Order: sequence, then structure tokens, then C-alpha cells
Amino acid sequence: MKKTNQILKPRQGLSLGDLILAVSSCTKNTKETVAAVADLLGSGQVRIQSNGRFTRAQVC
Repeated sequence: MKKTNQILKPRQGLSLGDLILAVSSCTKNTKETVAAVADLLGSGQVRIQSNGRFTRAQVC
């Protein structure tokens, strides 16, 4: 784990880029970042919203 951690305050309107940035600050490499983000999306802990509606994220 990296020494620097980014902590985001809970708020509305975070982007997918914000999620990736926060996760990447806690992971060792890009493969681990992709796996962690995919797990968050796949497990439903993080949901994607488009035009006010939640959409399903397909993790391949």
C-alpha cells in the first residue's frame, strides 16, 4: 500500500475518475486498481448514475 492515502468526503456527484483516483492512491499498481474498481462496481458498493438514473456496470 502506498504511504499517501486520499480520503474523499462523502458527497453527491463524484465522477468515475474521482473513484479511480481515490482507489489508485491506495493500490500498488494499475492492475490492482482495475481489480479494486471492478470489485466495487460488481459488488454494488459503488453505483453509476447517468442522467439521474442508476445504471448497471458490466464488469468483464
